[in-house]
Amino acid sequence: MEKIKVGIVGCGKISGAYFKNLKTYAAVEVAACSDLDLARAAASAEEYGIPKACSVAELLADPAIDLVINLTIPAAHADVCIQALEAGKHVYVEKPLAVTREEGQAILAKAAEKQLLVGSAPDTFLGGGIQTCIKLIDDGWIGTPVAATAFMMGRGHEHWHPDPEFYYAKGGGPMFDMGPYYLTALIAMLGPISRITGSAKVTFPERTITSEKKYGKTIQVDTPTHVAGIMDFHSGVIGTIITSFDVFGGAQLPRIEVYGSLGTLSVPDPNTFGGPVMLKRHDAKEWKEIPLTHGYTDNSRGLGVLDMAYAIRGGRINRTCGQLAYHVLEAMHAFHDASDEGKHYAMKSICERPAPMSQGLVRSILD
Repeated sequence: MEKIKVGIVGCGKISGAYFKNLKTYAAVEVAACSDLDLARAAASAEEYGIPKACSVAELLADPAIDLVINLTIPAAHADVCIQALEAGKHVYVEKPLAVTREEGQAILAKAAEKQLLVGSAPDTFLGGGIQTCIKLIDDGWIGTPVAATAFMMGRGHEHWHPDPEFYYAKGGGPMFDMGPYYLTALIAMLGPISRITGSAKVTFPERTITSEKKYGKTIQVDTPTHVAGIMDFHSGVIGTIITSFDVFGGAQLPRIEVYGSLGTLSVPDPNTFGGPVMLKRHDAKEWKEIPLTHGYTDNSRGLGVLDMAYAIRGGRINRTCGQLAYHVLEAMHAFHDASDEGKHYAMKSICERPAPMSQGLVRSILD
């Protein structure tokens, strides 16, 4: 098919995986890149062989570009997405879709007005690991899903990240940083969420950076750093999730498990594309590792962009669609709201469960 020409806005740490992987996908071509720091954009263009490094305004005005990939910091997600849509470009944004629900709604409204597609990371659920889990659930290997658990436990980013401040600002914290991976994976397996409750707190009001670049700088914490929640899914499944920047270790907990009437499924790290996938049936004494049934098991960030390219050309909705990303955004806020207000939060949005990928190593993206 005719290639979709892509422009990347934001050439920071995460951009390298996109530049590298998109060059391997025949359906897309990275035509330009931009950054507030034009020198950084130029360096990325030189390193990855991108034809043009330019300002954001120049990239958005380029009529050859069909799709803008927005890799800016979360606080800029909504502004850049809406600018891209106003310029007549489809847009794919790093997670989360936006910082606030109002911003997320504005992105979806502008996309609907312009009849353009919105996509959002994470796209890890399109990889072979979670797609294998989806197939096992759909094929009845654990019977009827009953419950699920998800744990993302750690100490935070100030000891390793060169610029960790935004992880502790509004729109940051463990739920907004890593929650999208876990919630998106759960929704891909179990469908949308109907109701949420939760408890959230700021355990340490200040953090001290110990990474080299800003060693000794103190960060004020403006967002909850330990969030525990319960999710009622429309399917009847009850889910439990904890995300934390306040604990040491946590390695003894599973990433995600799904419990069914006939067995239990251990789901791989939703921040990766591969396995292992482990299954324990009701009639088995031991866990069994299941061979992956789908491709894209290495670091395939940008896979959601590839799926979007085929969706644009094929006239369908992309699997990482804006409605899914907004449902995840609302859910993340819902845990905080439920904690603040001391009551259940009834989800107002709904989304379709993303269509499973077809099996195979090469053509699984083409459906």
